[in-house]
Amino acid sequence: MIIQKIKSKFKNVHSLDVYVTFSILSLIVYTIISQYISIYYEVVLDTLTTCFFGFFGGEIVTCGLIKIFKFRDKEKISEEIDGVG
Repeated sequence: MIIQKIKSKFKNVHSLDVYVTFSILSLIVYTIISQYISIYYEVVLDTLTTCFFGFFGGEIVTCGLIKIFKFRDKEKISEEIDGVG
């Protein structure tokens, strides 16, 4: 019963939205842990931070571009059907 309610709430959530949310949360958690390590252990994680942000930041940008171009394709299709443009 409870599982069905949860499934119904998240029925319209797309996998791309879930991945973007996961990427943003990963960046936030990594930043918090990295700051904790650098303050208390005085260790600088320059290379790891660059790689982590490069990967997840690139993934977010890529997902954003996918959403933008899918949205534009839907607009073009609807314009062609309506005969506008």
